[in-house]
Amino acid sequence: MAKSRFQYELPDHRVEYGVEVEIDSLKIDEDAQRGLNQKRAKGIADTLIVDALGSIVISERGDGNRYVVDGMHRTEACRLRGLRTIKAEIHYGLNQQQEATLFLIKNRESAKVSTLDEYKVGLTAGDALCVSVDQVLKSHNLGLGSSSTNSVGAVSAVLRITKQYGWEILDRTLTVVEAAWGRDKESWDGVILGGVAMFLHRHGANVDDYELAKKMLKRGLAARWRSEALTRASNGGYNNSGTGSRESQCYQMVVESWNKGRSAANRVG
Repeated sequence: MAKSRFQYELPDHRVEYGVEVEIDSLKIDEDAQRGLNQKRAKGIADTLIVDALGSIVISERGDGNRYVVDGMHRTEACRLRGLRTIKAEIHYGLNQQQEATLFLIKNRESAKVSTLDEYKVGLTAGDALCVSVDQVLKSHNLGLGSSSTNSVGAVSAVLRITKQYGWEILDRTLTVVEAAWGRDKESWDGVILGGVAMFLHRHGANVDDYELAKKMLKRGLAARWRSEALTRASNGGYNNSGTGSRESQCYQMVVESWNKGRSAANRVG
């Protein structure tokens, strides 16, 4: 199992187990967990076996309100089936940020939580990686989670770049890519971002970002870059067709673009 990107810490607090709670009394804070998927909840309701539900996880805040931290879809499924109560594990005295951390703890080894969901909840939890990414994206007036002109869909790539190279490299990567190809969903492709970030991490101290962008543009538009990186990786054989190989090929393309027309003494790579 791969290690999580995020750090999880909670203060000592009181917890009760196996408590029957009224479903209608429960609230959901979508900043502290993923959004409710009604289709998924209905699917659970259609095949619900009450004895196999297990316990949901609830946070009771200082004002007495109870929020579902984990088990939101099971709770909604029970509501759809007309059940009035559900068994719960209740955590007392946590604030919203700590609830988000608890959600991540409960789901850190589960494939059911998407990277985007984990990022959003991690942001609420104050995770340093998520906060850094959010600040860089906001400085570029970009969102995260969908592929569009003003939003980066390559969530995993953005998080990986920041974790491996630091927020400064993510910042420079976004600057170079936008300077080369403008604000276009093709520009924010994860393979391209990863390749450019690798280049800046290794050679950025000797590179002018805007000169690099001009050289990259001369080679072609973003869609062509991605296509060429995929082709080059695929030509390396089945075992070389993964994300890392495609990013490495894109990195080599950046090196080639930067070195073109330079003397041997001034080349990188």
